Amino acid sequence: MKKHQMSAAFFLVLALGVSIVTGADFLAKRKPFPIYKGPGVTEIRMLSEWFEGLSGSPGDTEVYVLDSGVPGASMLVLGGTHPNEPSSHISAVMLVENAVPAAGVLYVMPRSNTSGFTHNDPQEGAPQSFTIQTPMGARRFSYGSRATNPVHQWPDPNVYIHASSGQSLSGSETRNLNRGFPGRPNGTLTEQVCYGITQLIRDKGITISVDLHEASPEYPVVNAIVAHPRAMGLASETVLGLEMQNITIGLEPSPVNLRGLTHRELGDHTETLAILIETANPSQGRLRGRTDEALVLTGVDPWYVKAQKLGRLYVPYDESGHPLKQRVGRHVASLQEIAFGWTLNNPDKPLEFSGLPSYDELMEKDLGSYLQPK
Repeated sequence: MKKHQMSAAFFLVLALGVSIVTGADFLAKRKPFPIYKGPGVTEIRMLSEWFEGLSGSPGDTEVYVLDSGVPGASMLVLGGTHPNEPSSHISAVMLVENAVPAAGVLYVMPRSNTSGFTHNDPQEGAPQSFTIQTPMGARRFSYGSRATNPVHQWPDPNVYIHASSGQSLSGSETRNLNRGFPGRPNGTLTEQVCYGITQLIRDKGITISVDLHEASPEYPVVNAIVAHPRAMGLASETVLGLEMQNITIGLEPSPVNLRGLTHRELGDHTETLAILIETANPSQGRLRGRTDEALVLTGVDPWYVKAQKLGRLYVPYDESGHPLKQRVGRHVASLQEIAFGWTLNNPDKPLEFSGLPSYDELMEKDLGSYLQPK
């Protein structure tokens, strides 16, 4: 009997130890990694200032304001709409920490779905974080989930009905921030975040809204700009400008029959010029192999090399992969080209900022050179 008691005590202690370790890991995941205030940031506000219902909730998130003090246009950049798309988040962080406005105002939300950064997608085997080396040491960033944390919003319905259009989608899409626009003040947490963003755009009369994303290499809309009809002129000029930099990017019109997305609903329900940008992210695709930190950073996967040879992909793919610095470079170059194209055609209402690296500089020096406290 004594032997059985000792065995039971041993396994009880072991279970307690495992619970402590996993519990600490779970709590650490819910704590955001720091974003540093760059030289161009004039104030940091919270989204709840535009919708009070978010105050104190896990949906409230930082809005970094970079105001030049010179009259001009404004741009809202949404990063982290899907927190399992790391170049979206890192590009927004790079904007916050480096951009210096010369005309107009930038509003940047690096963690648009801040709840999504507090967990991973189950059964995906994704890392909880990834590390970028900088001259001042290692810096960690969360690798989150495509959706709002179910701890914060549950249960999912069998069928998700998009509120303003009545379109029916899978029930899990109820926690997808990019299916909830323009949002509802009395809706789910996800819809309330969408509503807060829409209210920010309305209140500030945001000229241009850019939602940064990533897609798997086998997804048809990848390395592309998707634009609302009113933004197609600006998006077309952006594509031409990027081609001049040897950055090939596609252009897609916003589908009328797919509701809840930023490029459709923000364009329909506000005066902003709504644009969404996709880069190729192997770490979220269905054909990938092991999903570890190396895949997030290097974008190298032998299974995608095989898929390319079989003609299954919509982007070129070889042994060099699609590294994170390349994907961030595409996003940052696109944002700069959008501002340049706008200002060229609207000199009386300019949008100008400096301090950001070019695509070639990012490819040469890597991300860490531009992700360190100033």
